[in-house]
Amino acid sequence: MAVAMAVAVVAPAAPSQAKTGTDRTSATEARRVDSVTKPRIDWFDCSIVTPRAQCGTVRLPVDYDRPRGAQTEVALFRIRAADPKRRVGSLFLNPGGPGGSGVQFAASAPDFLSPDLLARFDIVGVDPRGVNFSDNVRCWRNFAAQAEALSGMDVPFPYTKAETRGYVASSRKFGQACSSTGRPLTAHMSTAQVARDMDVLRRTLGDRTLTYLGFSYGTYLGQVYANLFPDRVRAIAIDGVLDPIGWAGTGNTALPQTQRIRSGEGAAKALREILRRCGTAGPDYCELARYGDPTQLYDRIIAALKEAPLTVTDPDTGEVWYTLTYQNLIAMLLSDLYSPSGSSFIDMDLTFAWTLLSEQSQPAQKEGAARSLQRRLAQVFPEQSPTRPTLRATGARAGWGFPYDNSLETFQTVACTDSRNPRLAAAWQGYAALADRTAPGFGPMWTWASAPCASSTWTVRDADSYRGPFTRQTARPVLVVGNYWDPATNYDGAVSAAALLPNSRLLSSDSWGHTAYGTSGCVTDAVDAYLLRVAVPARGTRCYGDEQPFTDPLEGEPRPGLRRSAPSRPLPPVVPPLPGSTPRG
Repeated sequence: MAVAMAVAVVAPAAPSQAKTGTDRTSATEARRVDSVTKPRIDWFDCSIVTPRAQCGTVRLPVDYDRPRGAQTEVALFRIRAADPKRRVGSLFLNPGGPGGSGVQFAASAPDFLSPDLLARFDIVGVDPRGVNFSDNVRCWRNFAAQAEALSGMDVPFPYTKAETRGYVASSRKFGQACSSTGRPLTAHMSTAQVARDMDVLRRTLGDRTLTYLGFSYGTYLGQVYANLFPDRVRAIAIDGVLDPIGWAGTGNTALPQTQRIRSGEGAAKALREILRRCGTAGPDYCELARYGDPTQLYDRIIAALKEAPLTVTDPDTGEVWYTLTYQNLIAMLLSDLYSPSGSSFIDMDLTFAWTLLSEQSQPAQKEGAARSLQRRLAQVFPEQSPTRPTLRATGARAGWGFPYDNSLETFQTVACTDSRNPRLAAAWQGYAALADRTAPGFGPMWTWASAPCASSTWTVRDADSYRGPFTRQTARPVLVVGNYWDPATNYDGAVSAAALLPNSRLLSSDSWGHTAYGTSGCVTDAVDAYLLRVAVPARGTRCYGDEQPFTDPLEGEPRPGLRRSAPSRPLPPVVPPLPGSTPRG
């Protein structure tokens, strides 16, 4: 049975801050979006994907200061409400990224949303401009040029001097390409432009005000909309929340964007707590604990891989199976932490690594660990696996002009046009070293992610991007959901966002993984109640995750009172704010 705190919901309350009265959409923003003639959506049947589904495309202004100028095509996906007589309106979804596909996310909504939401709302997903089925942003003429320019970014993050030189060089080329070939779309892809698109689509679909559920980076989109159009909010729920000032860099360019949001610190905190609980639970519940203190073993594994990568070969032929590097292990552990079951994966991965590194392991143990770890690496890095060749990997080696994957461009274009950053990509080496002190391993990985945003080479700007204020009074309360152990969006981001928004309510959860909806029955019920009735949880409500680390023994029956159930529905396939990341699940 799931363990969760019951959630008392209350009617929308007056904000705790002194500020009263709803703020209005500024005259400038109202003119931008309201002057756009309601566009015609070209709908077509998509019930082959899921019942009651429609796909569509719509043309929207590239530049809202010129609403009758150039246009860009944006793709939509809609699932009609199952109970149209009780329909509330449209529920817009965003899975994060930036660069995540709202179309694909909405198509999977019947798997992760509650039946009540599916009955009462039309579920709407939008591929943001430049992304997926919408008109694509492209910073290179073809895939061969892209692959050559980004060849130095073929590691999760650089560690050696040679890797650092290559990563910096590719980061410079990234900024230069998107500031030239990527125009004009790269100059009009900030989150503010997506918020304006969403407001035009809200009006086009017949909704007087917006109902929205956003995850990860999608929480920043929700915050930007709430501050641009505060009087047009019905309900905005944001889960896995980015600190808006950290993301935008409002008044601060001293640190890179992906260091300001403190994702590395969140991941390091979660890993250390898992290792601590592994040691406390003991070898009956955590296999790594059979070999010693888990924290000390982890430190020894990291030290060994920093000294030299681990090359694993076939014991019979001597063929190299794979090479486990320090950076690949960090990336794999971060991937593990996205899941509420991440403690089990971390126990498994670190046990495999320790078995391979330990001189006390028997040959049969080493071979078993090698094969198991090979399968795990193939899951996390499929394109690097020699046993799983892909069309993209083949094209990169052959120098083809296709297939063109613009996922890195979509992330960087939004992130870089949203935020202020230091001037030189080479300076990221120093910032990464600083981050390594407060968040070993994970800090450098997150910090390096924004190196292409260095302002001396990423020179294209979106003149109408939004960097605050983030303190507007919305017509209805905003629900801010924060997860204590989130490895991608630090819980502190939720606290900061709730403190900034005068009419908001913070819902905290002792959950594991990235975002909390679906990982805790308590959170899921609270979010559903809010979206349906705009009823916020009681102030100070704290939820608990349905899965907790090391509560089931490795063998035998669980101890009474410790069992935590898995989610009753699949989790939302959210995309963490890290370039190239794949959706969870």
